[in-house]
Amino acid sequence: MAQSVAQPTTVTTTAPAKLPVGAIAPWAVFFGILMLALLYFVGAEQGATSVMSGENVHEWVHDARHLLGFPCH
Repeated sequence: MAQSVAQPTTVTTTAPAKLPVGAIAPWAVFFGILMLALLYFVGAEQGATSVMSGENVHEWVHDARHLLGFPCH
């Protein structure tokens, strides 16, 4: 009676390609500024530092204010 012996299999993995910081930095700055602008419009617009007059921005971001914990009324 012959016994079969399982042969070990080899798995080769490759390292992911490294991105240079110079390629990521402009996008990180862009999205950082975008997030700060969004945070301003959600959290501070229609206050003492209002950029736009009226209640439009407040109504558009009203639920987001409550979700993020900003008081608005």
